[in-house]
Amino acid sequence: MSPSPSIRYEDIVRAPKALLHDHLDGGLRPATIVELAAEVGHELPTTDAEALGRWFVAAADSGSLERYLETFAHTVAVMQTAGALRRVARECAQDLAADGVVYAEVRFAPEQHLERDLTLDQVVEAVLAGFVEGSALAAEAGTPIRVGTLLTAMRHAARSQEIAELAVRHRDHGVVGFDIAGAEAGFPPTRHLDAFEYLQRENFHFTIHAGEAFGLPSIWQAIQWCGADRLGHGVRIVDDITPGPEPTLGRLAAYVRDKRIPLELCPSSNVQTGAAASIAEHPIGLLRDLRFRVTVNTDNRLMSGTSVSREMALLSDAFGYGWREVQWFTINAMKSAFIPFDERLRIIDEVIKPAYAKLLA
Repeated sequence: MSPSPSIRYEDIVRAPKALLHDHLDGGLRPATIVELAAEVGHELPTTDAEALGRWFVAAADSGSLERYLETFAHTVAVMQTAGALRRVARECAQDLAADGVVYAEVRFAPEQHLERDLTLDQVVEAVLAGFVEGSALAAEAGTPIRVGTLLTAMRHAARSQEIAELAVRHRDHGVVGFDIAGAEAGFPPTRHLDAFEYLQRENFHFTIHAGEAFGLPSIWQAIQWCGADRLGHGVRIVDDITPGPEPTLGRLAAYVRDKRIPLELCPSSNVQTGAAASIAEHPIGLLRDLRFRVTVNTDNRLMSGTSVSREMALLSDAFGYGWREVQWFTINAMKSAFIPFDERLRIIDEVIKPAYAKLLA
């Protein structure tokens, strides 16, 4: 196979992309954090927006998932009012659209935004309203985007059933799925079986953070016990693959590939939390070659100082990927989205394929 032609970052930004794994509280603009912190009296490491942005990346770049998660204390602290949540969601939609993202699923944990007496429903309603506003502004700017929302339950807490019911309650207003997140070690997904069984009875989609800091047992439980539609990260599935000229897949890896279970890989974030040694050594190269359902995501744009376009550019530099591979990742993501089939197909056929046909010509 001949190598793909090199592609420029500026051109990647203009190309349509899809995003499945992005945390709302991990993607705030530094300047917004500074302004919102001043309003509520929250103390930040610095009030200089540019310096604060650098601080988040440095603090998250520790090789530890637990240390990485500590940075969220500052973003969550300024997202405790309906106005702040609405603003953050609005800016999120605009920022993603400006990066060429035409479809995004953005997740957040409603239970983390109750410190100023909002109800769970009010939290969700504020975020959904912000996404509607941001999407409208993006369309006016000539960069239309469709945003779906995932509601996340924290795996160390005991509110997953409540959050699952909240997600289903708002399913016709922009919430497209459910997720659990947080430190994996010591908090297996099977602790939340009641929630997952409820979601299955309601014919509702869900993904599970698994196979990031913890290994194969986390992935196995997420799929075989809990019935996850997708794997949040799932990068440790590589532990079930024996390397060599012709890599050998173990039973679990073969099952994940054969069932086309999507992997929500987040290269830069995976390096920061120690799940991968570097971009060049990230298992995404092997998993792509073996034709797993690989998708490329940001996880937390603020903490990783990244965007979907930057992630694609990093992979292009590391693995020699060109437009054919970027299109493949993008279509994989759209095929794996939690919106109805006809909507996925429309975006693929009317937005993504025509754009890449020109780029590949």
